[in-house]
Amino acid sequence: MAERTRPGGGTEVVVPRTKTEKETKRPPLYKVLLHNDDYTTQEFVDWVLVSVFNHDAETAHRIMLNVHMHGVGVAGIYPHEIAETKAMKTTELAREAEYPLLVTIEPE
Repeated sequence: MAERTRPGGGTEVVVPRTKTEKETKRPPLYKVLLHNDDYTTQEFVDWVLVSVFNHDAETAHRIMLNVHMHGVGVAGIYPHEIAETKAMKTTELAREAEYPLLVTIEPE
């Protein structure tokens, strides 16, 4: 704050305006989905969930069973680029191991 003398006497207090900072928005999130098939082993899905998605063994196994029982399961939720990278890495590993595992991403 600053004081300024008015013409004719007296003072007035001047309060500078502050710019309000723009709020940064969180990026939209995407689910990485694993789809069940009759060929990809449960052990491979467990391994992918631990190595690519950084789940502990117990959580990975729970997700794998969900995929197995319901046909699809969420491996993780990430910003678009990370979700896309993890999906591509998982697909690449599956193809190297000769599994047809389908991995997709969709907005949360």
